[in-house]
Amino acid sequence: MPARGAVNRSTLRQQIADALRDEVLAGRLQPRVEFTVKQIAEQYGVSATPVREALFDLSAQGLLESDQHRGFRVREFTVADYRSMVDARALVIDAVFRGIFDGTGAVHGLLVTHQAALVSVRRRAEEAARAARGGDLDILIGYDLRFWRELGAVVGNPYLTDFLHRLRVQAWVFAVPYLRGDADVRDWLWNGHPELVEAIAAADGDAVRTVLDAYHAHGLSWADRLAADDPPHPGHHEG
Repeated sequence: MPARGAVNRSTLRQQIADALRDEVLAGRLQPRVEFTVKQIAEQYGVSATPVREALFDLSAQGLLESDQHRGFRVREFTVADYRSMVDARALVIDAVFRGIFDGTGAVHGLLVTHQAALVSVRRRAEEAARAARGGDLDILIGYDLRFWRELGAVVGNPYLTDFLHRLRVQAWVFAVPYLRGDADVRDWLWNGHPELVEAIAAADGDAVRTVLDAYHAHGLSWADRLAADDPPHPGHHEG
């Protein structure tokens, strides 16, 4: 019986962390707005302990900042932070795919082993691209994160997959406030997911690198635009 209670508490802790992460990604929980364990516990109708654990988990993931006396707030990333995320992501992804496609016969064995998984990844890719073309940010974020996590499970190791997932969540946390107020949002939502899947399925290393280079360039181009304050930083130009 004690073990069952521990599992339930751990599950509640994860559920709260997931719910709060969704609130941040949706832009409903914004930087500079402070909140306490007590407020979140009352909001979800649960005890303080799993809430406190969930908040510390999100802090460890770099999404929240804490103040011993004032509570928690969503971390506010800078354009320089975002550019570093894009560069780090590109370095790791390039190393992963280079290791696969430069290995003799490695990619063919991978494709045979994970053929069924690639079917699911392809579906995620199509949904993510459709949402990006339509400018549907909420749908895109969910499918984009699932797409990369499932693809990572196919082509990478779990440690790299977790690291890249954390980077992507942080990048979305940074991007959401800008994108929600941008009339040109569809121009800045990458939609190359299907092209990447098809290049992998065709075992075409050059095509994979071309898509990934475009993905990286897209992120840096958007960072350049933000550095020029176009669009202006959300919340910094009122009045």
